[in-house]
Amino acid sequence: MKSVCFYFQVHQPYRVKRYRIFDVGNDPEYFNDRGESDLNNRKIIEKVAAKSYTPTTTLLLELLRRHPELRVSFSFSGVALEQLERYAPHVIDLFRRLIETGQVEILGETYYHSLAFFYSPAEFERQVTA
Repeated sequence: MKSVCFYFQVHQPYRVKRYRIFDVGNDPEYFNDRGESDLNNRKIIEKVAAKSYTPTTTLLLELLRRHPELRVSFSFSGVALEQLERYAPHVIDLFRRLIETGQVEILGETYYHSLAFFYSPAEFERQVTA
């Protein structure tokens, strides 16, 4: 019998806003453009949660309940979890419900979804175990 491994990787990088020399000392938020640009992290994570994470996770939850033999794997970057916790906590709850089925395996992931292992095995290990 053939088998398929479903592996879902959850990552949303922080967008760095345009930061000018005049902003130094006046604006401590390097990562959040509160405007209407595509650098507004809140707007991006809310949009991605609504269009992707919520419907996909809801569907997976339904499929896992209907098919107890089905298994899936997930990895979560720390920055994705930070943003979901801050701006879309209902998605974190959906992921918890998935995990509670016992049919989900969580895989290790670096905090920033980085390629740290290319440059520093110690930094890679720190990010995966943190």
